[in-house]
Amino acid sequence: MCGRFTLTIELDVLFERFEQAYSSQLSMSPSYNIAPTHSVLAVVRGEKGNKIGRLRWGLVPAWAKDPSIGAKMINARSETLHEKPSFKSLIHRQRCLVIADSFYEWQKTEKHKQPYRIQLKNGEPFSFAGLWSVWQSGHETLATCTIITAQANAFMSPLHDRMPVILSQKDEALWLDPNRPFQDVKGLLTSFPTKDMHMYPVSTKVNHTRFNDEELVRPIHI
Repeated sequence: MCGRFTLTIELDVLFERFEQAYSSQLSMSPSYNIAPTHSVLAVVRGEKGNKIGRLRWGLVPAWAKDPSIGAKMINARSETLHEKPSFKSLIHRQRCLVIADSFYEWQKTEKHKQPYRIQLKNGEPFSFAGLWSVWQSGHETLATCTIITAQANAFMSPLHDRMPVILSQKDEALWLDPNRPFQDVKGLLTSFPTKDMHMYPVSTKVNHTRFNDEELVRPIHI
């Protein structure tokens, strides 16, 4: 699964990485502990091409009675997207990229659950494959998203049997293309190559959302 992640890279670098024109209307501060229901930076396909903006993490389907369901829908299993009512209406034209530069996963030990920070070996930002939706009720409008997960690769399996789907840069445009039916892109929803990933243990402070500083990503000895 994916329950926490980080995004600490400067906004202008992200606009260049995702080939977007820089916008002074969008701002961000480094976040070392992004959690469900937090605002996340994402790329969606707009009428005039791709655009970077903010979505709330935890998908609220358009038919939901209230937005509280979003806290339970932070992840979507790749294998059953086409079966679930919450997702099957989104898989063709409401796919998105959720931007990150690392994520956390926990390993059970005899004493506690030990968190690890997982990155790409090159340290560069990357994208999770996601779906997004807009929920409206009266004057309230929420744009929300979920992160898709797949079976864990050999690198991640000692920690958890699931992992977020990380898209290669060359596949991002294909995933976002609304003219590509889901049948054409579902093959992208696989575990990322083990050889390109890196992890190290970090402080259990990441377990608590009140902590959000650089100390969370510093390696510790266990």
